[in-house]
Amino acid sequence: MSHTSQPTSRQGQFRNTAGMISAAAPNFDAAHYQGIMALYAMPLAGRTVRLAHDGPTVVDFVRCSYLGLDNHPDIVAGAVQAVSEAGSLHWSCARTRLNFSILGELEENLSDLFRARVVTFTTVLAANMSALPLLASGHLTAGQKPLIVFDRLAHATLAHHKATVAGETIVETIRHNDLAALEALCRTHKSVAYVCDGAYSMGGSAPLAELRALQEKYGLFLYIDDAHGISIIGKNGSGFARSGFDELGERTIVAASLGKGFGASGGMLMLGTAAQELLFRRFAVAHAFSASLNTAAIGAARALARIHRTDELARRQETLRRNLTLLDRLMPTQDMASELPIRTIRLGDELLSVAAARQLLQLGFYASAIFFPTVSRGEAGLRICLTASHTESQIKDLCAAIDGIREEIRLTGA
Repeated sequence: MSHTSQPTSRQGQFRNTAGMISAAAPNFDAAHYQGIMALYAMPLAGRTVRLAHDGPTVVDFVRCSYLGLDNHPDIVAGAVQAVSEAGSLHWSCARTRLNFSILGELEENLSDLFRARVVTFTTVLAANMSALPLLASGHLTAGQKPLIVFDRLAHATLAHHKATVAGETIVETIRHNDLAALEALCRTHKSVAYVCDGAYSMGGSAPLAELRALQEKYGLFLYIDDAHGISIIGKNGSGFARSGFDELGERTIVAASLGKGFGASGGMLMLGTAAQELLFRRFAVAHAFSASLNTAAIGAARALARIHRTDELARRQETLRRNLTLLDRLMPTQDMASELPIRTIRLGDELLSVAAARQLLQLGFYASAIFFPTVSRGEAGLRICLTASHTESQIKDLCAAIDGIREEIRLTGA
């Protein structure tokens, strides 16, 4: 964590998408040419997939279903049952007009499960797109438009909306987890909202205890996207961020995924008050002007909510912890010992990272090559998404393969 309170960068209403594309295009060209991006595959047992129609079988370390619930047989049964009950897959209707009754039941179920007022969306992107303009408006902060502070590593589905938010209020960006800078802004502004991830998609997490302290001292509003933290820890799989608060109250909103650790499809907002829920159901753009989850997704989520109340969830959480312990012992990284299941191996050079991912794929393992703009220039490498469904032998074989690639890089001086 950076301890400097010096300066934040103010974001205007202009983006440099053209510059980003120009800088990133060679990385994407290399990744597509090497055959490690936009692959099509057939899911098999556990964490294996078969590439293309008759391609090789590889072990997948890309999917973010950290508890392995995306392969659970109850998902298919729940999805089929829900479609059959509704007699329809999808209603082309804004949610302010008409909703499937089973969706209302699901939201009540999730609200009880996570001790919050839950509003569902088709994706976490749609949830964030809906929430951030309302946060900027001041309606969540007693009529005072807040200074909105983004963590520099906030996920793209958050950072993308800076320009929209800047149309309502002042926007700042601070260094990753720079609490000194955040507190300095809290001291000089009447109302501040901080936008960050709970579990970061490239590893690491938000310092929840310190953020709660700033909230108590200054009334800081916290908007936390915990897409990668849901289900993997906490009672009933409440997740990394939600587990950090006894009650959400008026000053904390948690966005989360119904995919990833939860295992189904869609996104949700965990709200703390009835007034917030009413505001979102009337004015959140993806609620007022778009459709809901389809019935298959609703049925899958309903089945997984049941699993989240059983001992099976705790067993999968414990298996994931054991797998992480093994991975960290065999392949230490800067993220080791974190209870969150993302590990990054930094190689620095973008083309070297692409080549390493290609070599891994040829050895039977699919891991993400990460490069600009997903990470900063010079921070390219591999991302490993570990799950409870990976076997001990798969983890050991992956680590041996990566060790061999790194030794080859060392010997060749690449």
